[in-house]
Amino acid sequence: MQELDICTVAKKKYRATTDSKHTQPVAENHLNRDFRADKPNQAWVADITYIYTQEGWLYLSTIMDLYSRKIIGWSLRNRLTKELVMAALHMAMKQRKPSSSLLLHSDRGSQYASELYQTLLKRNGILCSMSGKGNCWDNAVMESFYRTLKIELIYQRNYETRMEAQRDIFEYIEIFYNRERLHSSLGYYSPEEYEKMTRVA
Repeated sequence: MQELDICTVAKKKYRATTDSKHTQPVAENHLNRDFRADKPNQAWVADITYIYTQEGWLYLSTIMDLYSRKIIGWSLRNRLTKELVMAALHMAMKQRKPSSSLLLHSDRGSQYASELYQTLLKRNGILCSMSGKGNCWDNAVMESFYRTLKIELIYQRNYETRMEAQRDIFEYIEIFYNRERLHSSLGYYSPEEYEKMTRVA
């Protein structure tokens, strides 16, 4: 590696995003690690990750459609609150206008278990599914997306401000990941291309 001037990609600081020590009810794991979907808006997965900047932590909430692996809703905030996940959910619902047969899977963190979030799901006929306690494999597809985001973007940068990180994450999700990045699970199409192709078919 020294001879070829190759450097490893180092992980940055760790910060927990899941607070499962709360008294709110939690949902069953209806997804049960079945990450396949036959059509759009059949099953979505949601999660939260963190980005370190010299100004402080920045939190990213995302929602993915399992059919195409497209990120259909996302939100960035300085604080880890229920408003963070609510904003991502509102964006996804506005973009997709799902029917009442949708399943939405997340971890059992306090943001997802909050009364406000759960009320929004019930009002729109969305079935809530939650991972087992401390089991990241129950949401492996979203965990894989975050790992890819951090290796391909976040770990390559040293953000001085949250605004710098916000700009890069917007470009990564909306321009590169959804429209250009090829997925082996989609026959080497991007999420956007895959949805267009299957919609025509």
